[in-house]
Amino acid sequence: MKYLRMLFDRFTLAIIAMVVLAALVPATGKAAPIVDRLTLFAIALLFFMHGAKLSRKALVEGLSHWKLHLLVFLCTFALFPLLGFALRPLLQPLTGKLLYQGLLFMCMLPATVQSSIAFTSIARGNISAAICSAAASSLIGIIITPLLVLWLMDAGSNGAVDASAVGDIVLQLFVPFALGQLARPWLGGWIARHAGLVRAVDQGSILMVVYSAFSASVVGGLWKAVPVSDLIALALVCCLLLAIVLVVVWQLALRLGFNMEDRITILFAGSKKSMASGVPMAQVLFSGSIIGPMILPLMLFHQIQLMACAVLARRFAQRDGVSSAG
Repeated sequence: MKYLRMLFDRFTLAIIAMVVLAALVPATGKAAPIVDRLTLFAIALLFFMHGAKLSRKALVEGLSHWKLHLLVFLCTFALFPLLGFALRPLLQPLTGKLLYQGLLFMCMLPATVQSSIAFTSIARGNISAAICSAAASSLIGIIITPLLVLWLMDAGSNGAVDASAVGDIVLQLFVPFALGQLARPWLGGWIARHAGLVRAVDQGSILMVVYSAFSASVVGGLWKAVPVSDLIALALVCCLLLAIVLVVVWQLALRLGFNMEDRITILFAGSKKSMASGVPMAQVLFSGSIIGPMILPLMLFHQIQLMACAVLARRFAQRDGVSSAG
């Protein structure tokens, strides 16, 4: 039971429940536009809270370690997409074109914030650098991810994304984020005192988006288009992709001469993809029934990365002393 709780936390189970609920009771008819409007509000609230939570001091304190941040950004926004393209001849036949497109979208997303910092802390890495890299990745990803999607994905063939998506991202994600930053002097203390409530709002917003996305996809015939064999293949592909990234990121950090604490930070900050950013972005960037397949790879990869990094963090935490030796 202890290991099951470690592998499947309450939030993961809640996400699975939303997918099941959407499969059994999708939002249709008059309910669909109501759910869509609630989802847009949830997305705006989510990014407003992200902006209000983000400490400017944490960003400023970590900026001096620019080499570490540059490597993390390159791993997040260059290594992942390159691997997604390079492995296409292997991945697409296994997952099918639709899920492969979702996997490629996942490769373009920013890194996680909370889990990157948490795992770095457990593993005794450079926590201040982790805070800076993860937060900056989340902020920069609001702009970089839609540009990468427009540039690199085969969007023109299905009409799912067009240039107006960048404007939608700015309006629906960046503007609430910026307003949250402006409101931080008044809300920062309240947020610090009500961390549990803020976390509930964050997770509740993501659950709303997941339900909305899968409702549209179920109505559009998602489970007919995506057989169980493709889902199993997708899980194996996510494991393979994560394993390659972990090895490459660690070797890059090692060969570039970073010490142990910085290597740990680079490993955890540069190998993850954010569901908190990715699910709302998919809702804005893609349309209709395609949203579900776009976020399925992210949902699987997110859970796999948490399990793998939890094991790695515990192993790093148990090392003797804190040295820069490899």
